[in-house]
Amino acid sequence: MDINEFITHFAEQFEETELSEFKPETKFKELDEYCSLIALKLIAMVDEEYDITIKGNDIRNSNTIEDLFNIVKNKE
Repeated sequence: MDINEFITHFAEQFEETELSEFKPETKFKELDEYCSLIALKLIAMVDEEYDITIKGNDIRNSNTIEDLFNIVKNKE
């Protein structure tokens, strides 16, 4: 699993936010578009793309995209 690929899949869950906004250090919960629906879309994306189950707590415990990536990577 590669962080750049993860960021691309992550960014696809957002419809209005520019791709350039998404970097490993991006605090995704501070993005204007972020909401609970996006959180559910992220859970579904991780399941579909990586066949890994994450929960709401995993997202709550993440501040940056890299934090979430590391949680997913540790569940491989």
